[in-house]
Amino acid sequence: MNDREILIRAFLREAGWGEARRGPLAGDASTRRYERLHGPRGRAVLMDAPPGPDGPPLMGLDGKPAAYSAIARLAEDCRPFVAIGNGLRAAGLSAPELFAHDIPSGLLLLEDLGDAGYSAAIDAGQGPSGEPLDELYRASVDALLELHEKGAPGPLPLPDGLFYQVPSYDHAAMAIETELLIDWFLPEQRGRATEDSIRADYRSLWRSLFDHADADGRVLSIRDYHSPNLIWLGGRQGAQRVGIIDYQDALVGARAYDMVSLLQDARRTVPPAREEVMLNHYIARASGDPSFDEAKFLAAYAVLGAQRNAKILGIFVRLWRRDGKPAYLAHMPRVADYFERDLAHPALADLRGFLDGLTGPAGRRAAVGTLS
Repeated sequence: MNDREILIRAFLREAGWGEARRGPLAGDASTRRYERLHGPRGRAVLMDAPPGPDGPPLMGLDGKPAAYSAIARLAEDCRPFVAIGNGLRAAGLSAPELFAHDIPSGLLLLEDLGDAGYSAAIDAGQGPSGEPLDELYRASVDALLELHEKGAPGPLPLPDGLFYQVPSYDHAAMAIETELLIDWFLPEQRGRATEDSIRADYRSLWRSLFDHADADGRVLSIRDYHSPNLIWLGGRQGAQRVGIIDYQDALVGARAYDMVSLLQDARRTVPPAREEVMLNHYIARASGDPSFDEAKFLAAYAVLGAQRNAKILGIFVRLWRRDGKPAYLAHMPRVADYFERDLAHPALADLRGFLDGLTGPAGRRAAVGTLS
């Protein structure tokens, strides 16, 4: 038995779950690990998230070495998860309750929200009790609307009496994520490393686009608000029917970002017609806010969609090449389709022209096909 397992068993005993039966739960692309517990008190979820940077050091845009997770504002311990969960529940949304914690060790015992995940519902074409998929999507949009009505969060409480200030999704964080496309995807596509001149032009184009995100208001942006992290809780009411997990990387950002996560889902295809219907639903409700500007929102949606999908295309290649996880390549044609959708917006004309000069849309799609 290794030291980590000894620590986990002691944590569970102290929390009153020492005799629980344990089984693995599907994880994600991070270093976190999850288990489902069955015991006399029912079910719970153990999150095992040892503190530390997620990934090796790299050179930041400022020329200084740092872990990718630090530059991209990814959580390096479980304090953000605890604090943001408190904030989501305070906003009336369904994040799992925290039953027990050892934050320095990275161990949390959480409410089990069940197995009715959005991914399975989308595959089945309906919710677990026969609900139309549009009902699930609309509830997810409504949950975002409720969250966005609160604006940017202030300091969020932690169990030790301290507070966590949610960082900003600033231009540096957005920019380092776009680098994944030219660090990993483009070299696979073009068969050679990205030249410094191309890298410099690419960075300059993105710098001119990030102002669109700043013009879209500031809210709590969960960043991974998509099917693997949403659970249908049909017995609850309104927006609380949407269980939300995996939110430790949330930042203060544009309201459009989580709509992109939901409606340009990397793991499950969202048809253009459904994307349009749900965008219109969001716009209709958000328009009651005098500060909401539909044109700025749609421009931010396209720019942040392209930013997110550029990141994901690079991440999926990196997971294959660096981490030995080729399964993610199967999702690349879908993400590439979303990327082309976003590049069609007039705000992205210069970036689209630049990328077309390197490979063209047909070249981008052909490269994706060979990888997947």
